[in-house]
Amino acid sequence: MLYIQSFLILVLEILCCKIFYETFAEKRRKNAVLDGVVLAALAGGGFLTVNLLSQKLVLKTIVVVFIIAMAMYVIFQIAFVKSMILSALFQALLMVVDYLALLTAVGLFGSTKEIEETHLIEGTLTIVLSRAILFLCVVLIRRAVGKKDAALLKDTEWLKFIFFPVFSICTLLAMISAVGGMKNQKAEEISVIIAIGLVGMNIVVFYLIRDILERESTVRENHLLRMQVDAQTELYRSISENLEKQRRKTHEYKNQILCIDALAENQSYSELEEYVGKISTGLNRELDAINTNHVLVNAIINTKYQEAVDKDILFIVRIGDLSDLRMSDEDIVIILSNLLSNAMEACEKCDKKIIKLKFVKDDGNIVVSVKNTFCGTILCQNGEIATTKEDSAEHGIGIKNIIHAVNKYSGSYTIKYDQEEFYFSILIPNEGMRTD
Repeated sequence: MLYIQSFLILVLEILCCKIFYETFAEKRRKNAVLDGVVLAALAGGGFLTVNLLSQKLVLKTIVVVFIIAMAMYVIFQIAFVKSMILSALFQALLMVVDYLALLTAVGLFGSTKEIEETHLIEGTLTIVLSRAILFLCVVLIRRAVGKKDAALLKDTEWLKFIFFPVFSICTLLAMISAVGGMKNQKAEEISVIIAIGLVGMNIVVFYLIRDILERESTVRENHLLRMQVDAQTELYRSISENLEKQRRKTHEYKNQILCIDALAENQSYSELEEYVGKISTGLNRELDAINTNHVLVNAIINTKYQEAVDKDILFIVRIGDLSDLRMSDEDIVIILSNLLSNAMEACEKCDKKIIKLKFVKDDGNIVVSVKNTFCGTILCQNGEIATTKEDSAEHGIGIKNIIHAVNKYSGSYTIKYDQEEFYFSILIPNEGMRTD
């Protein structure tokens, strides 16, 4: 029975170690069977090492650190040297927790020899308690480092989750103080199994919450992707409509030229002046006002320019020759359409409506910047732009997509804002730029 208890405690240690590694590294592959085999081998190897080298503390620690590093190197995408360092850090944390647990046991039951002779069950429960504390420490480290799934939980939600391991620790303390009154050895052994199961349940709950958060993150990312696709589709639809309008106007211009020619031949100059003045009023709106020598950039900027005119927004543009722009069409749409859409949305709420767009090539770099008037409140959470809107979960998606596109090209960006203006500037190296 003692060997079974020791093995179960070792399994708890290994699961805590796995959670510790997950904080700093990603898995090499999603293969639960292979991971299970590796962890089982680690448990067997660790159990043999602990029992065979029980009298050689230094050698036992070195071997255990090496075995853990090898096993986690197989499971996680991590260099072996880093795996050794993490294994050593975990062992150090485990030894600190064990030392504190030993001090607690000695304070309650006397010397370690007395614990081994007359308080063996209490000593075992103390070891289980130390594993519960170890689990709590690992979870808090994971929270502090800011792992993706950990960051999805709000502080209040973390407090609710932390209540479970804290409650387990308090329960184990109560069991340690009460087990001395038990006269039945079977009951004492069952209490140890219950204690180990209690710590194991904490780990199960942790992985259950992690899996739920991963699914939630996947659903959210898919939702963001659908929203991005919808936004791009709407932009392409607007571009297509504008092109169709220009095709229709081309036919109208032919008829208008014929009419002008007829009036000139008849020397009806007053009628000709009136007719030319009438058709020239809408001419600027029908023809592209901006030309960058890049078809897609022209389509986006001119479409947004017409939107700005319709919304009484002053649109100031500084452009260059972008004929050799080495950026994929998808990323051009993501960056340019989101920047201008966000700027227009902000301007609509202001009395003073101004958008300034700069899109030039400077010393081999592509510079894109948008400055717009702004009236509202901007919050920053975890270094990211947030909002006070009711749809705050979806607001700011455009900015995240822009940053993702910029990072693909090893570019950089700057965001500045005050109570009157919002400024977003992007610098992307055009030379050697990938277009995949």
